[in-house]
Amino acid sequence: MKKTHIIGIIVIALAIGAIISTINDAGTYVTFSRAREHPNTEFTVIGELNKAKEITYEPEIDANLFSFYVTDKDGTEEKIVFHGTKPQDFERSEQITMQGKMVNNTFICNKILMKCPSKYNDGSEEVSIEASGS
Repeated sequence: MKKTHIIGIIVIALAIGAIISTINDAGTYVTFSRAREHPNTEFTVIGELNKAKEITYEPEIDANLFSFYVTDKDGTEEKIVFHGTKPQDFERSEQITMQGKMVNNTFICNKILMKCPSKYNDGSEEVSIEASGS
């Protein structure tokens, strides 16, 4: 076989490997009910911040503890605990994507992605802000 054939096969194999790893890593979006059915399994949940409920962040006590309440697409509300700092403009978020797992009826979040209206336009575009816990 020629070198170009070997290089072509390697490139194709790497591309297939990248696609497979992306599919496995993408994960599916679930509701809190599904996450509760499989405790200690990591899921990604999308929901809306309940601004009427308490948002707790006391950096002088523990700068890496932040909790709030989110309602998922099925209307189920859960308390979220994020072990990280509170993201800037958190209260302005329209939608929150959280990666984590259910532990003792609380969703322990290790990554937050927020969709916020941009402060630089009329609000028709969205800006994503990502935060990762420690």
